[in-house]
Amino acid sequence: NCTVILAAGEGKRMKRDLPKALLPVLFKPMLQWVLDAARAAGAGRACVVTGCRHEQVEAWLAEHDPEAETAYQPERLGTGHAVRMASEFIRAHAQGGSVLVLNGDAPFLGAAAIRGALRRHLRDGNAVTLISARLEDPTGYGRVLRSGPEGPVRAIVEQKDASPRELAVREVNSGAYWFRQEDLLQILPEIGNDNAQGEYYLTDAVQLLIRKGRRAGACPAENPDAVLGANDCAQLHRLNALARDAVLGALMRGGVDIPCAEGVVIGPDVTFGRDCCVLPGTILRGHTSVGQGCVLGPGTVLDGCEVGDGARLDAVRGAGVRVAPGARPAPFTVLR
Repeated sequence: NCTVILAAGEGKRMKRDLPKALLPVLFKPMLQWVLDAARAAGAGRACVVTGCRHEQVEAWLAEHDPEAETAYQPERLGTGHAVRMASEFIRAHAQGGSVLVLNGDAPFLGAAAIRGALRRHLRDGNAVTLISARLEDPTGYGRVLRSGPEGPVRAIVEQKDASPRELAVREVNSGAYWFRQEDLLQILPEIGNDNAQGEYYLTDAVQLLIRKGRRAGACPAENPDAVLGANDCAQLHRLNALARDAVLGALMRGGVDIPCAEGVVIGPDVTFGRDCCVLPGTILRGHTSVGQGCVLGPGTVLDGCEVGDGARLDAVRGAGVRVAPGARPAPFTVLR
């Protein structure tokens, strides 16, 4: 198996100098969230399709994820065209298996959803299995139409093309797919661009396979946030807020005492020992590890630090440092 990640978009509405896929959610680029999920799911080697400001994405990958390969999309001609740019990678690495296609700006599509979709893909013998979500408000998303309540997919209908009955469907397409390798390679050249935008859409591959009598399926993700991406900074703020709440909730359920979450921001790769307390205004990022019985804050900021057992850090700043067990530096200390 192998993975193709689509990260060629410019993100014009972001009005930022970074490519959209490198914009951070909870201090971590969206592309890194996606790469981590694919790896955790065991989805094989990854190829990132780059485009706008491709040099920045390629430089970031060389530094942070050198195992990932890249394919360049010189013109932004749609998702189907982007996957076509990775055809040689797919031929070399899928080897008769399955190909996972992910969007590089969908940070909440987790490993469990990817693994679950692959199991269903193989169990049902599908040519393609899309990862879907069931939303309370599906406005704006392509609806997944099935043959029966849990039957195979018969169509994906975009909002603007849907009938009133189809608009009532709450199952939507996330834009993530498992394809059988040979079916994907066969169908990619058949995707046309006869639409208002003149682009080649990967969703058309699903419809083309269905017309050829191949089976298409859908596997709903348990987390409806799996479909969320960001097209502007307001939506990016929403992703950050959701990620922050999810991380803090998981830490508190795991025993970390956060008596007041005001101003507390903790990255997804931070770890804690037992009996820790985090006070307001504390920001922890990177691969910071906190030992047992520590009290952090108020107002402590750490990035990539290792904190020994029993340390108490009140309004302390540090980056890439080790804090000795039992340390109690004075407030406003900058650790070096």
